[in-house]
Amino acid sequence: MRLRYVLVPAAVVLIGAVASVGPAPAGSIDGKVTYTGTPPKMKAIDMSKEPTCAKEHNPPLDTQNVTTGPGNALQYVVVYISAGEQSSQAPTEPVRFDQKGCMYIPHILPMHTNQPLQIYTDDPFTHNIHPMPKRNPEWNKSQPAGAAPIDTKWENPEFIEVKCNIHPWMHGYFAVLNTSHYAVTDSDGSFSLKGLSPGKYTVTAWQEQYGTQSQDVTVGATGAAAVNFVFKVTPYLY
Repeated sequence: MRLRYVLVPAAVVLIGAVASVGPAPAGSIDGKVTYTGTPPKMKAIDMSKEPTCAKEHNPPLDTQNVTTGPGNALQYVVVYISAGEQSSQAPTEPVRFDQKGCMYIPHILPMHTNQPLQIYTDDPFTHNIHPMPKRNPEWNKSQPAGAAPIDTKWENPEFIEVKCNIHPWMHGYFAVLNTSHYAVTDSDGSFSLKGLSPGKYTVTAWQEQYGTQSQDVTVGATGAAAVNFVFKVTPYLY
């Protein structure tokens, strides 16, 4: 009898603790990023220095500095919560950056500060990856065919340009952010930031050529909000 008396209250306490955990936040901010003006014409990438890649990309791919879509959509714009949420721990799940067909995939890779980053190569020749941060240590590493992934992370938030010193057309960015609420616009300029609690947030959109824009947005009790960004573009690159 004494043994049952001890176990039953413990079970009740455990059940109460589990029951006190509420549902995950279900709010979201959705929208589109578009442009006004005349965008620059992207150039075809000359990969003749690496015939294997030139053969893989026929017709040639275009540069991706300003990638547009139907309805004046802007692709590869990073949209993220820049203010209004509580600080969060970095996820332990690594993000992946690939070198495939002499291109960086994805072109822009967002991640939380201090989140593990793994850099892979899928090509049958050596690559060189050279991130050029301003607020984090700079490094420059070669990665031969079949090499293990490069494991790294970034402590300070910033947008880090990445290049390859062997294949100069390879170009991308690491978007290192103090949040896990981020998205990169797709071919129709759409984005969605999910898992938000009700409250007021600052949402920022960053485009590699045209910089940043920010807007304040309130996620109400219904859990849904909308915001759109419009960048003014020019027919030349800065």
